[in-house]
Amino acid sequence: MSTDTQPTPDGSPSVEEFEALQSRIDELEAELASVRSDVEDGPRKMVIIATKGTLDMAYPPLILASTAAAFGYDVTVFHTFWGLEILHEEKAEDLKLSSVGNPSMPVPNVIGALPGMDRVTTRMMEKQIADNGVATVGELIETSIEQGVNFQACQMTIDLMGYDEEDFFDEVETGVGAASAFQEMADADIQLLV
Repeated sequence: MSTDTQPTPDGSPSVEEFEALQSRIDELEAELASVRSDVEDGPRKMVIIATKGTLDMAYPPLILASTAAAFGYDVTVFHTFWGLEILHEEKAEDLKLSSVGNPSMPVPNVIGALPGMDRVTTRMMEKQIADNGVATVGELIETSIEQGVNFQACQMTIDLMGYDEEDFFDEVETGVGAASAFQEMADADIQLLV
């Protein structure tokens, strides 16, 4: 309460204090209505940061992106470092699965470290994908693009890896820096690091 006004004899707020409180309540209700309107008016936004480029790690960002887009989300997937391999037209069709360091692999690390084991585990995973009718990485990229998912390639990583913008699928947005990705994340309702 303000120190300028004296409370009424019964301790209730003065007319001025009541009017000031009512004015503040009205302001807050208007602000809340504006926030609700902003949320209800536009699609919800999801940003996924994809940092890994192995066969098994290509699926999570692609499945999440295509599913969120199907539910009406505005989805951006920012690919950086090894995650850039997923968007590279040639490399996306030849992603590997490491047989070492994955505790869920049915191959002990000592065996997985043998030469050629990554090729064996990659073929095992590709067979399992085909046998179960799961979409390929290329099919998931195509589906995601059709649903409006925005795929972004980190420009610093493009430079670091010596890639050209032409190396990526046509729909991939290149030249995106970390500052732009950060702003996308700040504006998003959901942010995921995969």
